[in-house]
Amino acid sequence: MSEYQQIKTEVDADGIFVLTLNRPKVMNAFTGRMMYEIIDAFDAADADDKVRAIIITGEGERAFCAGADLSEGDKTFDYAEREDAGEKKTVVGADGAIDWSSEDIRDSGGRVTLRIFESIKPVIGAINGAAVGIGATMQLPMDIRIASDNARFGFVFARRGIVPEACSSWFLPRLVGISKALQWCYSGEVFNAQEALDGGLVSEIVPQADLLARAKEIALQMTQMSSPVSVAMTRQMLWRMMGADHPMEAHKVDSKAVFGRGRQSDAKEGVVSFLEKRPPEFANKPSRDMPDFYPWWDEKKYS
Repeated sequence: MSEYQQIKTEVDADGIFVLTLNRPKVMNAFTGRMMYEIIDAFDAADADDKVRAIIITGEGERAFCAGADLSEGDKTFDYAEREDAGEKKTVVGADGAIDWSSEDIRDSGGRVTLRIFESIKPVIGAINGAAVGIGATMQLPMDIRIASDNARFGFVFARRGIVPEACSSWFLPRLVGISKALQWCYSGEVFNAQEALDGGLVSEIVPQADLLARAKEIALQMTQMSSPVSVAMTRQMLWRMMGADHPMEAHKVDSKAVFGRGRQSDAKEGVVSFLEKRPPEFANKPSRDMPDFYPWWDEKKYS
């Protein structure tokens, strides 16, 4: 996309890519257009070797993302009756039968979370206000989430007559445990930042004015002295191994990764710089130097 209408992006001098949801008049409500723009921005960030980490936040002080745009009223979740980007879905036949195999039934929030999951750059959520529905589930594949002191969260789907989306049935129990995940999703209650912290959804609470600066500080702590290729590999290894059925699956990938990386210049530089007591200067780039067994998982693409 040449221009974004519903998000903003910028890369600072330290290589921190900030993606801002930018519909403040409607509390950064999520749309089909926003989905496409977020995915495009992640594609750009992954392809840019200057980018070391990604921060996602919302414009303004009221909301990170207040959920799906409800302007279509009772059609909001009836995708067959909606028109996104001028294109009406065609998944229900004249006889009323649903084509369950159609790409058009895919949940737009899930497309976003799957793209974040596939990122090769660390992702930090700087949650600056209300985060409800997709505003909450969008955060789950981010590596770290920090909240402003006025942030609020809500997995409100049952109260809207639908169910958790955006792959949250996979992510949320892994982050906070099955009991807490069920409690939040059954009730649909909106809760404050302290409850999110106590439940393990966020790692810290920060004054609103300091939120973005703190997110950048965390991003630099995680990436400034680390090999970008190693960080990219580590992110995918840890996330994907959460679904493995035996530690042997991790051992297979670990072994290939250590062997492959050990033959590259970053591994030599890492050792030499440590012995010489100086900061490392890693030369390998994620765009060209990922070991040749990567990606090791199913080649099926989710976009």
